[in-house]
Formats: sequence, structure tokens, C-alpha cells
Amino acid sequence: MDVQFTPDQKAIVRQAIEAGRVRSEEDAVREALFLWEERERGRMEILALVDEAEASLARGDGRLVTAKSVKEFAEGVKQRGRLRLAAEQSGLR
Repeated sequence: MDVQFTPDQKAIVRQAIEAGRVRSEEDAVREALFLWEERERGRMEILALVDEAEASLARGDGRLVTAKSVKEFAEGVKQRGRLRLAAEQSGLR
């Protein structure tokens, strides 16, 4: 395989070799492919999670999130926090 670098890529690879981060252009390409593979694996995981979420919603397992439900959730969190704080403060006295 013959890979042609752009001038900017050549400069980056040359700097990496001079700094000792890679030994050769081939090592730089291997590192780039490794990072690409990692990114693609992460992308595939995200797509699988999206598929799973869509299937869950199709089964009716989801929860509708609205401005009202978010506000109610936040109020519940605040209320539980206030109760916990009151319990902690009463225990200190």
C-alpha cells in the first residue's frame, strides 16, 4: 500500500519522529489506524445503544420526558435533598 501524506501530515509525522513518539512513518500510520479503529468501535457501540433504546421505546418501556416531567423530577430531587439535610442537621444537635 502506498500512502501519500499532505504537507501538514508530513510535518506532523516528522515532528513525532523527531520527538521520539514514533519511530517511522509506518508506525505513525499504525497509530492512526489504531485510533481510527478505537473511534469506530465507540461509534458502533453508540449505534448499538441507540438501536437498543429504540427497541425499548417500541416495546413501550420508555418514559416520555417533557418540560413538566423534568420540573417534577427536579422538585423531587430538591425535596429529598432538603429532607436529608434536615435529618443530618437534627442528628448533629
